[in-house]
Amino acid sequence: MLLWIEFIVCAGLIFYSGTKLAKYGDILAEKSGLGRTWVGIVILASVTSLPELATGLSSVTFADAPDIAVGDALGSCVFNLLILALLDIVHREGSIKSKAHHGHMLAAGFSILLLAMVATWISAEKPLLTFGWVGVYSLLFIIIYCVAMKTVYSYEKRELAKFFDGIALELKYETVSTKDAIIFYSLNAAVVIAAAVSLPKVGTGLAISTGLGQTFIGNIFIAVSTSLPEVVVSIAALKIGAVDLAIGNLLGSNLFNIFILAIDDFFFVKGPILYNVNTHHAISALTAIAMTGLVCIGITYRSEKKSLLLPWDSIGIILLSISNLMLLYVFR
Repeated sequence: MLLWIEFIVCAGLIFYSGTKLAKYGDILAEKSGLGRTWVGIVILASVTSLPELATGLSSVTFADAPDIAVGDALGSCVFNLLILALLDIVHREGSIKSKAHHGHMLAAGFSILLLAMVATWISAEKPLLTFGWVGVYSLLFIIIYCVAMKTVYSYEKRELAKFFDGIALELKYETVSTKDAIIFYSLNAAVVIAAAVSLPKVGTGLAISTGLGQTFIGNIFIAVSTSLPEVVVSIAALKIGAVDLAIGNLLGSNLFNIFILAIDDFFFVKGPILYNVNTHHAISALTAIAMTGLVCIGITYRSEKKSLLLPWDSIGIILLSISNLMLLYVFR
């Protein structure tokens, strides 16, 4: 009962401060001129993805459980894309992807690149190109992540310059100062981080107390728990009309999840982490690639029609996530 109370309290704090986080993230995007796409991909995503970082580090340093670290990161990638598909239910004005900025294609493309690299190295039969106990792939992950952030930033600045050339900028938050936005964003980010970092431990305790342990269902519960900040922040962003902030948060979180795998690799001293986990994790990586592909199709095609509350690309994403769960269960 105490664990459930702790879980509810953490979830409540994330819900309250996560909603505020989306609002002040939107204000920072306006005040800084960085654009909602970049703010969502970098600033929001780095905050909402910290539970995965905490889970990964604790799994490899204290629990000696690299499978949980890798499974949580890749499972969260799949779950984030599922969230993106389900947001179409909340967004009533056509597909959410039809309103998305084309800059998200950059984040999606880099995600596919990184996930493909993860799947390749997990499937390798023996370690290749190691640097001490760390795989060279981890260094590549970090470099590619930094390049992705710089590329999206440059693209956003160029597109914003084109858009505002000769056009008066309409401000939504003239009454809020930049200083106040930074202070309130930081305070709410601190609350989200503190509550979210506690979730993996609470989730593990609930899994054990209910008899699930570190089984298939237990790992799924942990992945869903660590993705709760992404759910709350994305829905809150969507409700205030910040579509690009919501999508950028989810796609940016997937990029950050692969960056987290690189960090985990440095702390897992028994060897390259991707060579010390079950090869079935490649299923989640490949599924996330296919789901991201559908996101790219949705952003490019911009379907205005919905079938059963969802556009066809979102239905495809949901079916892929279900297939992922079924395959992981079969190969558990």
